[in-house]
Amino acid sequence: MNYHNLTFRAVTNTDNGETSSETIFHYKQDGQILTAAYSGGSILEGRLIGLVETDGKLRFRYHHINDKCELRSGQCVSVPEILADGRIRLHEQWQWMYDDDSAGESIVEQVKE
Repeated sequence: MNYHNLTFRAVTNTDNGETSSETIFHYKQDGQILTAAYSGGSILEGRLIGLVETDGKLRFRYHHINDKCELRSGQCVSVPEILADGRIRLHEQWQWMYDDDSAGESIVEQVKE
């Protein structure tokens, strides 16, 4: 599975998360290395970096600055699902690191271009 130049939008998130339907992710992939820039909603600026496994699963670390000017960081595992229209939906299990150890679940979906 290749995520290069794909755009994703947050669809759902648990209450302790900060992404919303206004959060947009722009993915880049080079081999197994995945990076993304994201922003929107309460997130002013964010980045993630991680690895794409052979089955398409993602393992990454993320950090962003929210609208309270707080630096937030965490880690995530995302499992892909191919939707009927061919888009990718990612089921995410994430956990904050450093200032908060709480965990949550979210879903992001590929934006049809």
